[in-house]
Amino acid sequence: MKKRIIIAHLLLSVLWLASCVEKKTSEEVPNEKEAHATKAENHEAQHQNTNTAILTEMQMKSIGVELGLIEQKELTASLKANGTLRVPNQNRANINTLYAGVVQSIRVQPGDAVRKGQIIASVINPDFMKPQEEYLALIARLELAQVEYDRQKELSQNNAGALKNFQTANTELQTLITRKNTLCQQIRLMGINPTELNSGKLISTLTVKSPISGVVSSVSAELGSYVDLTTPIAEIVDNSQLHLDLFVFEKDLPKLRENQLIHFTLTNAPGREFDAQIFSLGSSFEGESKAVSVHAKVLDKKTGLIDGMNITAIVSLEKAKVPAVPTEAIVSYQGQDFVFMVSGLPSEETLSHKPGREDTAQSVTFEKVPVAKGTTDIGYTEITLLKPVPLNTRIVVKGAFFVLAKMTNSGDEHAH
Repeated sequence: MKKRIIIAHLLLSVLWLASCVEKKTSEEVPNEKEAHATKAENHEAQHQNTNTAILTEMQMKSIGVELGLIEQKELTASLKANGTLRVPNQNRANINTLYAGVVQSIRVQPGDAVRKGQIIASVINPDFMKPQEEYLALIARLELAQVEYDRQKELSQNNAGALKNFQTANTELQTLITRKNTLCQQIRLMGINPTELNSGKLISTLTVKSPISGVVSSVSAELGSYVDLTTPIAEIVDNSQLHLDLFVFEKDLPKLRENQLIHFTLTNAPGREFDAQIFSLGSSFEGESKAVSVHAKVLDKKTGLIDGMNITAIVSLEKAKVPAVPTEAIVSYQGQDFVFMVSGLPSEETLSHKPGREDTAQSVTFEKVPVAKGTTDIGYTEITLLKPVPLNTRIVVKGAFFVLAKMTNSGDEHAH
């Protein structure tokens, strides 16, 4: 009997212990679920603001994020303008012949440097000999006319001849002299010295010479082609007077003045920078645009610069103190420029970045702030904050790109 009572007590004890364990387990499970839900809510809260990014101290050190302040910097304001390299018309020449003929020789090719008076080509035409022939015949007639004039003058002075005969001789002589002078000019325009002509040496080939020194930019004539006054043989450009034609909008014109310094680069080769100086401001609009032409002379060596090249110029304006940040502190996202400010900072110790620090529990919240960019100089860029921020707010001055990547990646993860 006692044995049965002991067994019954043991069974009751086992049941009681089982019920306690079950009850405890049922109480603990809701607590775990609640903790998981709280963790999920925290994660959701962390990512619901897509304008922020959270980085731990370890992450900041590994990607090189540095913090600083918006500074007041004295920057040189500048104006950007596009333009073209131009050579004045008096420093370019289309080489033509004054007398039509067939091209017999061409002595230059594009890229050749030529000097003023150098022979460019030769043109042949039998008709070139006609004025020379007439000139030589006129010389003989002029000698006879001079003799007749002298004779009639002497007779007239001695009252031995009629005055009418003297007047006729005088008219004939003056007519021949006028014709001789005309032929002399015509022959000189051919490049021939009239005094060197004789009846046994008439010239049928004319040389075409360069009127300026410069570089041959093009040769349009060919051997055997027919050329006249309207047919250019070659073009020569003197780059020594090469200058800039800048196109500046009306609103920016008051900012410019003569002798102002310009830095410019070639649009197709931006690696090399040149200097120029404004010497003339335009007084009329170019065509239908609201742009005014501004002229500037090139100060550097003009090697590699060619008439017609497109350029991008920066005009230096006055210096001014403006709010500025390092240029790399500004990032562009979806067509808008931003800087990142510190909006949540547990303690100043987080910013110390001491070497060997292993505490990664601390984290910093960064918020992107829209800005408008202005002048860029000496590695800094002027900014205008498009959203008010507290005074002395810390911003990311280095590593802003990585903060942006963290923010956008966090947004993508949350979206999924």
